[in-house]
Order: sequence, then C-alpha cells, then structure tokens
Amino acid sequence: MIPVIMSGGNGTRLWPLSRKHKPKQFISLFGEHTMFQDTLLRLDGLDGISAPIVVCNNDHRFMVAEQLHELEVNSSSIILEPFGRNTAPALAIAALQAAQSGEDPVLLVLAADHVIEDVAAFHRAIEVAQKQAQAGYLVTFGIVPTAPNTGYGYIQAAEKNTLSEVKAFVEKPDLATAKQYVDSGLYYWNSGMFMFKASALLSELEQHSPEILSSCVDALAKGVKDLDFTRLHTEAFEACPADSIDYAVMEHTSKAVVVPLDAGWNDVGSWSSLWECAEQDANNNVVQGDVMIDEVSNSYVHSEHRLVSVLGLDDVVVVETADAVMVASKESAQQVKHIVSRLLKDQRPEAESHRLCYRPWGNYDSIDLGERFQVKRITVNVGASLSLQMHHHRAEHWIVVSGTAEVTCGEKVLLLSENESTYIPLGVKHRLHNPGCVPLEMIEVQSGSYLGEDDIVRFADNYQRG
Repeated sequence: MIPVIMSGGNGTRLWPLSRKHKPKQFISLFGEHTMFQDTLLRLDGLDGISAPIVVCNNDHRFMVAEQLHELEVNSSSIILEPFGRNTAPALAIAALQAAQSGEDPVLLVLAADHVIEDVAAFHRAIEVAQKQAQAGYLVTFGIVPTAPNTGYGYIQAAEKNTLSEVKAFVEKPDLATAKQYVDSGLYYWNSGMFMFKASALLSELEQHSPEILSSCVDALAKGVKDLDFTRLHTEAFEACPADSIDYAVMEHTSKAVVVPLDAGWNDVGSWSSLWECAEQDANNNVVQGDVMIDEVSNSYVHSEHRLVSVLGLDDVVVVETADAVMVASKESAQQVKHIVSRLLKDQRPEAESHRLCYRPWGNYDSIDLGERFQVKRITVNVGASLSLQMHHHRAEHWIVVSGTAEVTCGEKVLLLSENESTYIPLGVKHRLHNPGCVPLEMIEVQSGSYLGEDDIVRFADNYQRG
C-alpha cells in the first residue's frame, strides 16, 4: 500500500497564518509537527505501508523535502505540479508513477491538511477499505456527520453504518437539506480520502475521462527527474483538463463503495474549525503565543511576534503575525477570503508571502523597508549556498552576525567571520556560501532604485531555480 499525500492547497482561509508560499499543511498548528508531518505519522503501525508519493506545488518542493527529512521518511516520489489542475490529474499522475514499478499497488489517498484524532479508528477503516480496494473497488471514506453542515459535499450510501455501495455524490446542501441528510443516517461528509488499486483508477479514467489520462501520460513521459523530484512537462500538463476525482471518476463509476469513518476528523478549513480542534481552556479559549486575555470566552487568540491583549470579548478570532493582524468575529472569520482578494487586487505581498520567507538554502526576514533601502536578516543552513547572481538595480552590504561566510564577489573569494562585513557593488556577480558547522546568521542592507525579488539574474544554482 502506497500513501499518496495530496499537498497542493494554498490554505488562504486561514490567512494571515497560512499563505500561498507557506500554507497551513506546512505549519505547526497543533504541536511539534506540521499537519503534513502528522498525516504521515498517523500511518505508523499499519502493515505493508510503502514509501509515500507526494503531489505538491512546485513552489513548496523544498518544504516537502525538508519536512520529510525531519521525520527521516524517504518518499518514493515527490511529484511537482507546475500549476494546479485539481485532484483527478494529480491522482492520475500518482497512479501512473506507482504503476511504473511493474506492480499494481493499492494507493491510499490522503490530504496533507486534515486532523484525525482517533488514529486507531482510522486504522480500522483503512483495513476494511484495503480489502475492498484489493478486490477492484474504488473506496471513498465517508465521515460520520456530527451535525448538519453546509460546508461539505455529501456521499449517499445504500446502507446505514456499514461498508456500502455509493448511491450518489451530492453538492454542498442548504441547511434544511443537510438536516434531512443527517437525520436519514444514509449520508456522510465527503472527506476527499480514497483507496484503490492503481490499475483500477487508470481503467476508470480511461473509460470516463480519457482526455485527462492521455494528458497525464504525456506530462509524465516528457517530465524529468530533478534531485528527489519528478517535474511534469509544463505544456503537456497545461493541456490537461482541470477536474476533481469526484466529477471525473467517482460519480460515474459502478465500482464506488464508501467506508464510514468516525475518528474525530476535521479538514481545518476555517478559523472556527481550528478553534474546535485545538485545546481549549476553562472559558473555551484557545491561546497561543505571548497573549494576555481578560473576560474573554469562546475565542481564538494567536500571537507570533509581540504581546497581544484582548479584553471583554466573546467569540472572536485575533491573529497576529510579523506583518499583519486580523481581528474578526468567529462567525465572520470565513469571510477572510474577501480580505485576501483585496490584497491580491492591490498586489500586496501579504496576500501570498510571510515576512519570513523560506528558501532551500535557509530563510530571510525583511526587518525594515524604505523607498531606496531594505534590511534583511538572513540565515544560511550548514553547507548551503545561495545562487551565483547579480542585480541590475541594487547594491548590498553584508554583515556577519554569527558563523562563517564564504563570499564570492566578482573574481574574489573571501571568508568572513563574526562582526566582519563586505560590499557587493551593483552589477557584480556574487554568491554566499556557509562552509561552517553552524548556521550562518547575517544582516543584508540593500540600497538602490528597485529592491524587488525579481531583480535577480542567476548564473548557477544548486537548486535549479530559474
């Protein structure tokens, strides 16, 4: 059995904590590990689990690789989508990749950003599903609803409270219809988790969505291996229709069955969901970071960088990051998408990136920005290097705070230690490398007429970035 971890989402419903370049699945929301890592860890104890296949956005590839490395998990493949095409193409590619071994493995399809509290119940459902998948069925996991919910699609089963044939997939209902569904006992929330043989999925795609399958075959065949990654061919994948696995296959196949799952599942799709999943105090508050509250109840308060105080409020969400603060009633927190849309329209960086930006070599934090200057705090991992690059519009001063820096500047190569500095003139090729055994911490002061990240001309790069 090969886990297929779907990790292409951007998680903007949890802005400002979750953003396009570091979405919720790569953030530690509930403890030591990220949601992506928890998805893998809850598979521990299952028999016959192979190395996972991860399908992710190209921009997230190094976060995926690093978080796998932290768990000492080797993936069989990290498939990079040049852009999203929904779940049907992603799963087609994963099935094609898995079938290249010449075997016909069972694929366990999981989202990277779900919470499942009862792992033992989850394992029991997987064992039931695996027998059905091995028999050629396409299995979906139906979440036993705890209340009428208009935010989920539903699966209609032929029988109550047991493994059953799927009668229909239905769209998100209104509240009255959702109540009827729950009262009947024949409807489950659609979890987006599946299990099937690779060959079974490919056969159903060929029958019901042949254009998706042919585009994916082409995109994978013309793709390239790059380090630990499989890069799909951009033009071939662009030609692939965008569709969900529900629409492309599950609604048409005669082989769909549903396994009920009652395991404390939550897709953490909103601030209210995050509040529900997190540990609450005696007044039903969830408090994280440097927070002081007084006469507050039923609220979620999160601080990342400074003291946040909340007084005399109920049912609110307060989230502070380095570059943004959001305050909302819990009831209205779903509308954060309207704020994100306005930020995107205004081309503001807060819509997609945190102030602390992660790169394959380390990270940087833009701690001050003016009309013709910017100050960054840069951390370079042990043994890592930035690209050999130059800038058309800015010069840079580098000051080493701790560690050792190997600096290439034009034809010169020099070593800098703590409290030493150097100057990189505008238009000169340069590179920064950490040759030491501890992370390199430094301050970069940029000055010039334009300071955008797109003013980088790369001549050589260990990470094959353009």
